[in-house]
Order: sequence, then C-alpha cells, then structure tokens
Amino acid sequence: RRVYLDNSKLQKPGNQVNRDVALEVRGKEYPWVSRGGMKLDHGLNHFCIDVSGSACIDIGASTGGFTDVMLARGATKVYAVDVGHGQLDWKLRQDERVIVLERTNARYLTSDLIPTPISFLCCDVSFISLRVVLPNSMAMISQGGHLVGLIKPQFEVGKGQVGRGGVVRDPGQHKLVCDRISDWISKNSDWSVLGVTDSPITGPSGNKEFLIAAYKTRRRLKN
Repeated sequence: RRVYLDNSKLQKPGNQVNRDVALEVRGKEYPWVSRGGMKLDHGLNHFCIDVSGSACIDIGASTGGFTDVMLARGATKVYAVDVGHGQLDWKLRQDERVIVLERTNARYLTSDLIPTPISFLCCDVSFISLRVVLPNSMAMISQGGHLVGLIKPQFEVGKGQVGRGGVVRDPGQHKLVCDRISDWISKNSDWSVLGVTDSPITGPSGNKEFLIAAYKTRRRLKN
C-alpha cells in the first residue's frame, strides 16, 4: 500500500506535509498479517485443499502470513516454526491456537517438539532447498494429509544460474527446478504430487516463485 499526495507517491515515511492536505492510500488490501498470505491462499484454492479442523505446521513462519491464512480457514492448531525469533505478528503470538517454535531448525523437527497428529504442512523458506528442510516434517504428516511448499528457484539452482540481483530469469531453469522438486517428492513412496502452479506474487527483487502441492498416501513415523 502506498500514500499519495496530489497523485504523486510519497517515497519516504519521513516525508513532511501540511496538516490540511488530502492524502490518499492506494493499493490492494489483504486480510492477513503479511502479503505472503496471498501465496498460500492461492495454493489452497488452486489445489482445493481444506485445512478446516486440521492441526498444521508452518515452516518458515516469519511474520505469520501462512499461519494467518490457515487460522482464517479453520485450522485448530498451527505450529509456527522459524529459525529466527521475534518476527511473528503479535496477533498470532497471543492466539492460543498458535504454538510458537522460534529458534527452531525445521531440519531437525521431531515428534517431541510436535506431538500432535498433523494433517497439513506448508513451507516458505529462504537460503535453503526444500529437499533439505522438509524431510523430517513430511514424515510427521498423517495419512491423507497435504503439503504446499513454495519453490524459490534462486535457492534451488546452482550459483552459476542466479543472475544479477539474485534473480533467476530463465524459464528453462524455472521448469528444471520445479521438475526436480516434483521428482524428489514423487520418489518418496509416501507422497504423491498434485501439481505445481505459479505463485500469485513475486518474491523479493521480482523472483518468480511456484507452489507445489502433494498428498500423503501413508504415514511413516520418524523420531
């Protein structure tokens, strides 16, 4: 959202204006704590996934856009997992349905940290591949559960394929990355890939991102 004065966008929060001028706020509103919620909302709609009544895991929760979407859609509990701390929005932090797992590396999640049967897993992480961060949490999902993960090509391709500004622009590389993640999930006998779709918004610096969804056909316990 942007603030305009006489059709001119104010560039800095510190801009000073006369108190009697008319200011206009423009830009699409979204009902969640961050614009990232638009990504998961689109993924759930596109793949027809219902999280109502579900206990869920949000890997890379950050501000909590994905967590907010799941709660709005009727999730009964969300484990908000993030390796950082102090980022989760206060509205979510004080919600009794949210279990905050800060300073927690999702690579090493165990049933001791998440003892609840989980029906849905989502993931939005940076600087690490989905293939590295997801195995432990995927093993916790109950039979019939679902996964929606955000594929970020800039963290999946080799360093030589990332262009100026950290952006991957080659559609061929986009396809290669999406196929690679799909194949990796498919080779796990517990999961079936439902599909891949474009994220409705780009990431930082304009990086194109993708949403992949999968279905858990059976449960394999991992401690």
